Amino acid sequence: MKYLSEWDQWKRYSSKSWKRFLEKAHEMTTHLELWRKDIRSIEGKFGTGIQSYFSFLRFLVVLNLVIFLIIFMLVLLPILLTKYKITNSTFVFVPFKDMDIECTVYPISSPGLIYFYSFIIDLLSGTGFLEKTSLFYGHYTIDGVKFQNFTYDLPLAYLISTIAYLALSLLWIVKRSVEGFKINLIRSEEHFQSYCNKIFAGWDFCITNRSMAELKHSSLRYELRADLEEERIRQKIAERTSEETIRIYSLRLFLNCIVLAVLAACFYAIYLATTFSQEHMKKEINKMVFGENLLILYLPSIVITLANFITPIIFAKIIHYEDYSPGFEIRLTILRCVFMRLATICVLVFTLGSKITSCGDNTCELCGYNQKLYPCWETQVGQEMYKLMIFDFIIILAVTLFVDFPRKLLVTYCASSKLIQCWGQQEFAIPDNVLGIVYGQTICWIGAFFSPLLPAIATLKFIITFYVKELSLLYTCRPSPRQFRASNSNFFFLLVLLIGLCLAIIPLTISMSRIPSSKACGPFTNFNTTWEVIPQTVSTFPSSLQTLIHGVTSEAFAVPFFMIICLVMFYFIALAGAHKRVVVQLREQLSLESRDKRYLIQKLTEAQRDVRNQLA
Repeated sequence: MKYLSEWDQWKRYSSKSWKRFLEKAHEMTTHLELWRKDIRSIEGKFGTGIQSYFSFLRFLVVLNLVIFLIIFMLVLLPILLTKYKITNSTFVFVPFKDMDIECTVYPISSPGLIYFYSFIIDLLSGTGFLEKTSLFYGHYTIDGVKFQNFTYDLPLAYLISTIAYLALSLLWIVKRSVEGFKINLIRSEEHFQSYCNKIFAGWDFCITNRSMAELKHSSLRYELRADLEEERIRQKIAERTSEETIRIYSLRLFLNCIVLAVLAACFYAIYLATTFSQEHMKKEINKMVFGENLLILYLPSIVITLANFITPIIFAKIIHYEDYSPGFEIRLTILRCVFMRLATICVLVFTLGSKITSCGDNTCELCGYNQKLYPCWETQVGQEMYKLMIFDFIIILAVTLFVDFPRKLLVTYCASSKLIQCWGQQEFAIPDNVLGIVYGQTICWIGAFFSPLLPAIATLKFIITFYVKELSLLYTCRPSPRQFRASNSNFFFLLVLLIGLCLAIIPLTISMSRIPSSKACGPFTNFNTTWEVIPQTVSTFPSSLQTLIHGVTSEAFAVPFFMIICLVMFYFIALAGAHKRVVVQLREQLSLESRDKRYLIQKLTEAQRDVRNQLA
């Protein structure tokens, strides 16, 4: 018998104690999770598919809260400490050197609150009294904060906060999506195994509600029917003649041209609405009535919302004629809707960018941008993102209160009407709701640079959205019969969110590196572009560190590094392919072993029969 030494016994005891401590700590932290009881109740009543949507909404609340804390710590806190004289520090204001005086003029768009409705307009559009608050970029016209021993570089901190929240979002989303990708990779099974898993292991044991149990039964039946339909379509594709193949591909090409035409029409409508709004929003409030002014301010948001409402209906009609399998129909429709929703924001931002950098009478040569219409263009882009966020929140509340709730009352109390019963109760469609909150999160990512407090608004918006959607699910809507598995849902949600993040990075990168910074507001007035603060900061480093940084960012380092990354990626792809082949071989081996067992049992049965015949 092998005895352990005292040192080994102490190490084993310490390891067990540490594991036990971590388990207890994890158990205690689970009780501190936001909306833990509500989400578990939803999971028990409606299954893991709908529960995954609310968990995803909770993740976005935490993400936006962390983004706000990053911006608050790096940008807002030093300013607040100095403004309210909590610390012995002073502001270092931006020196307007080598700059034309016309470029530094920044008039406030609203002179004051003359009428009561002007206060509402300012609150909804971010103009007037909100324009020069800490909500927008123009408020931070400060070069630094001078403490006793050092000077805090605010332009560098402002840019670092933007890079930090984008990098944090990317890493956090990738980390969470890898877990779902592993589960989806494991579940890449054959069709026969898929049928077995649905029949023998497809039940959701979290369901305790009878109606949800019946819904789960119908969901499993729907999945089996969908699998059989996909198998029928695969057989139909295999039996197609060359003429039928040419016909169906020609039809798909024609329908995809229609889809592209619809997208182009929507993008052009957004471009026209943005151009019209930007050209007419400079009028004084006194010269317009309340409704006209609000309509012009919110015209791009209204057009984007209408496009997001109409295009999914058109795409759902078109997809039926393309002769795809049911599963691929859903994925392709969702992909088109994702592209539509997220691309509309990029179209709006690029339209604003084109208006900012284009001048009809060559006035851009003086300041580098259209200073006459956009004296502080970053603030005005932030106002557009703020309006999109507010309008999206208003639409969520309005649809729940004035559409879903009256529809529920009509279905409940007008049961005799066949028309109302055919209309039915509103479905709680998971993909549509996910696209809605991803749309809001993409607005937040783009707008946080131009409106630093937008993540705080997004956090508050998602918190209210959680309770609104929960009440809507419990009292006004019915769950969709097409249910998602929790693993598939989480991976799909995070994949769509990752697409939104990538689309948000593109306009931010262009605006920070290509469009000249405003000379009348903001911390980057002395820089040609926002990104120029990085080279200037590097130039203050020691010469050896500068050489290292220039070497790492040079092409001589980037090309070999890219090649090494490609080789590593190809290695892991080949390794994954080898593992997949091993899995296939093991499955074949298991199948052969089952056949061998069947053969041996058959031979044993025949031998026993022969022995009985001989004895008889």
